[in-house]
Amino acid sequence: MLNEPLKTQLKAYLEKIVEPVELIASLDESQAAQEMRSLLETIESLTDNVSVRLDGQYARRPSFQIRRKNAQTGLHFAAVPLGHEFTSLVLALLWSGGHPPKVDAQSLETIPTLEGPLRFEVFMSLSCHNCPDVVQALSLLAIRNPHIETVVIDGALYQDEVTARQIMAVPMVFLNGELFGSGRMTLEEVLAKLDSSSADKERAKMNTRAPYDVLIVGGGPAGAAAAVYAARKGLRTGIAAERFGGQTNDTLGIENYISVLETNGPKFAADLEAQIRHYDVDLMNLQRAEKLIPAAERGGLIKVELAHGGVLRSRSVILSTGARWRNVNVPGEAEYRNRGVAYCPHCDGPLFKGKRVAVIGGGNSGVEAAIDLAGVVGHVTVIEFMDQLKADAVLVNKLKSLKNVSIVVNAATTEIIGDGKTVTALRYRDRISGASHSVALEGVFVQIGLVPNTEWLKDTIELSRHGEIVVDAHGATNVPGVFAAGDVTTVPYKQIVIAAGDGAKAALGAFDYLIRNSAPVDTAEAA
Repeated sequence: MLNEPLKTQLKAYLEKIVEPVELIASLDESQAAQEMRSLLETIESLTDNVSVRLDGQYARRPSFQIRRKNAQTGLHFAAVPLGHEFTSLVLALLWSGGHPPKVDAQSLETIPTLEGPLRFEVFMSLSCHNCPDVVQALSLLAIRNPHIETVVIDGALYQDEVTARQIMAVPMVFLNGELFGSGRMTLEEVLAKLDSSSADKERAKMNTRAPYDVLIVGGGPAGAAAAVYAARKGLRTGIAAERFGGQTNDTLGIENYISVLETNGPKFAADLEAQIRHYDVDLMNLQRAEKLIPAAERGGLIKVELAHGGVLRSRSVILSTGARWRNVNVPGEAEYRNRGVAYCPHCDGPLFKGKRVAVIGGGNSGVEAAIDLAGVVGHVTVIEFMDQLKADAVLVNKLKSLKNVSIVVNAATTEIIGDGKTVTALRYRDRISGASHSVALEGVFVQIGLVPNTEWLKDTIELSRHGEIVVDAHGATNVPGVFAAGDVTTVPYKQIVIAAGDGAKAALGAFDYLIRNSAPVDTAEAA
């Protein structure tokens, strides 16, 4: 099951275990159970610090428990954790065996204080690149707090349960039987939802921070590049990001970033974070900006008010809040989100195995999604508003070669239909004839482009008619000391490499602004 190079790598990691670990398997006669047993016994063969028992009595079969020997930690994998989850398995083994996690001290201090009992069930798929963050966060909770149990469930392995619980997107997390959250979540996000005092703590921390020379709002490629360039100029630099990494967290393959032959979104985001931390940038993650307050006078302090009420102050600000998937905005979309309406084909595609789905959008992202889904689902219908697909010719040709794909052009989606529980059909209007048509299906993937995250800036910054921040050749906005970069701006071609270059340019523009407007900070204003 594991090739020799992977075994060698795994063996090296397992040497970091300092306390014995038990793997307690609850098996049945299925093929998955045989694969699970083979995996566990392979792990056992690579180290003296891991032992396998086959006498587990856990209800879900096949599954296995990971625990420090003779301890009562409640971490179970109802899965054969390979693919994207192999790293989650390795980390769970190391953490259970006493190897310290690379997590900030505040989070580690918070975990043992959480009151239980808390029983998490996280449904994932092995092809989901957003799932490992959630799996690893909840695994660590179960390992570090005896009042917490976490069960990691492969939706493809437990299809009956997925159907019964109407799970149409992953990752999806239940806490004590009730929906806790869906989509990618970091450990900090999970703890923020569980710790009722977290908002007060964050507000107090933000309000006590000294003013920055450059404050960057948004942590995607543009924000990260701006931070590196600003910090290298010797400027006191901070990043306030709602989700560090931005859209790259939701990107599977990246093959067009110059000098990087191939990588994936989550790894790219992790590399961005590693680089900004190398330059001692003050990273404030999970911080949503709600208001920009321009300086009272040129060269004075600009303020950014955060959702929890905290305020950050800076001599200059770079806005790099990026963009998000555009909604179709038709009846049924919001009602059936995560119940048949999805936005990530890589994450949620396996949950629609053998079923009928539609992809709304005929650009590159839509056609790529349809090609990807065609290898998993029963049938894909591509719905395109214009009279032809807008994707690159090579993608269109590939799509047309697939036998289980239908293409409908000149089609305006008018409604997503469901039975109150899940999606059952999509209705569209033929833009030529005006006739209305319905397509029976079980899933709809929306891939119609992006909308800039600028709602909070209306009446403060000049925006284009599309809601993008208007910038000049130096990345400057119409507000003195405020710059912008990346997908949130009017700069054309929304690409990672362009956003990164744009961030660097905005940082240089901010530096030039600061040396030309070097008024000392007013201590009264800074208070």
